[in-house]
Amino acid sequence: MVYHHLYARFAKIEEVNIGIIGAGNYGTAIVTQSPYTPRLNVVAVADISLDAARGAYEKAGYDMAKTSYVETAEEAQLHIAEGRSIYTDRPGIIGDIPAVHVVCESSGSPEGGVTYALQAIKAGKHVAMVTKDCDVAVGPMLKQMAKDAGVIYTPVDGDQHGLLIQFYEWAKSVGLTVLSGGKATDGEFVYDEAAGTVSIKTEKKIHAPFVEMIAVSQEDRKWLSMIPKGQTAEYVTRRKEILARLPQPGAYDLCEITVAANYTGMTPAVDTLVHAPLRITEIPIVYCETAKGGVFERSNTIDLATCLRRPDESGLGGGVFLVVRCDNAYSNHILTTKGQIPNYDETAAVIYRPYHLCGVETATSLLMAGLLGIDTGSDDYRPRYDLAKVAARDIMTGEIFGNDHSPMMTARIIPAVPVALGNPACAHLLTGNRAKVDIPAGTLITYDMVDEPEGSTLWNIRRLQDRTFLF
Repeated sequence: MVYHHLYARFAKIEEVNIGIIGAGNYGTAIVTQSPYTPRLNVVAVADISLDAARGAYEKAGYDMAKTSYVETAEEAQLHIAEGRSIYTDRPGIIGDIPAVHVVCESSGSPEGGVTYALQAIKAGKHVAMVTKDCDVAVGPMLKQMAKDAGVIYTPVDGDQHGLLIQFYEWAKSVGLTVLSGGKATDGEFVYDEAAGTVSIKTEKKIHAPFVEMIAVSQEDRKWLSMIPKGQTAEYVTRRKEILARLPQPGAYDLCEITVAANYTGMTPAVDTLVHAPLRITEIPIVYCETAKGGVFERSNTIDLATCLRRPDESGLGGGVFLVVRCDNAYSNHILTTKGQIPNYDETAAVIYRPYHLCGVETATSLLMAGLLGIDTGSDDYRPRYDLAKVAARDIMTGEIFGNDHSPMMTARIIPAVPVALGNPACAHLLTGNRAKVDIPAGTLITYDMVDEPEGSTLWNIRRLQDRTFLF
């Protein structure tokens, strides 16, 4: 990488001071990695849990005698000027601290995310958006507002959608034609051929009706062997049926796909995606056009994959992938014969990044924004698609809608539509709000089914985004 050359030659400041809002797993990892990251200083951490905010510094090995609790931006500025790092349970002060150059928003709250991002933008701060619940709902508008204010709004390296956006931009910059792209689910399906079992390797808790392991009948095992040429659709269908009792992608997976689609212009295949369980070697076979033996009607399609592998094989590691081709015959010959994994007729190959390091690698996005005034997304971020929700069970009047981890709803990707009665509701405009009516299981939730919260910044900015991009 050439980051160090760019920083050395073009940096506008010597070091970047970061203020982090949200000290969950992701935000804490940024803090714990920061002492080892040149030019990066985490000077402020905020969380509604004071223990979490302070704990981020403790986990990072900071000298806690050189940290301070503060309640105001003025206090924070004084302490930072004395060489101290501050923590607080008042996230609203971070954007107003003069010493902070980049606000990293990782609260996980869509309403909080847009509120803190707007505050930072108005104060002339760059914004690194980790909270995908906010980004998928109003990210294009926030990016436009940041641009108008002369600051940066960026996705982050470390999150899968941020990495996929960069991977896609790189592929286009070297002239590759992208047939498909996507992210791997965090869980991987591990096939023990001798035992005839498939288990999921995941750190996430498994909830009913899903199970950790299934036994595969002798007659079904053929469908878990390498997909033969010309039998892609049949094998994918049968595999999905056989493995359906194992944990499946969550709304958070579809959320990241939606953000990446809005940044890149890639098209989701169907509203819930194909989501095939695939070996790495099968990705270029399955995730290309039907004319070449794949499952997609067109190129530039975005989807999910769960890695299917033996216990002794490496996997996708929750990374990202592209299926690409070169449009010159000689270039494509080089692409498909020099170590890359091609499809059967060598008209496409998969290239992949088998890792995403979450907050550990987010520093690149923070430094690019703070030192160079550059974001790590793409220039054409538009609300092409929305994440919508479907009731997974009967929802009663007055019930509070959950977030992307709630089992009360499943997710779909739909073409973006404005806030209007009868239109499918943007998923994260539901979060934390109440059902206005009884909603039967299987119902696509629309705006007339939710009580709009009074004075919501999120809803107001979403309407502004609708007027700016959709009307």
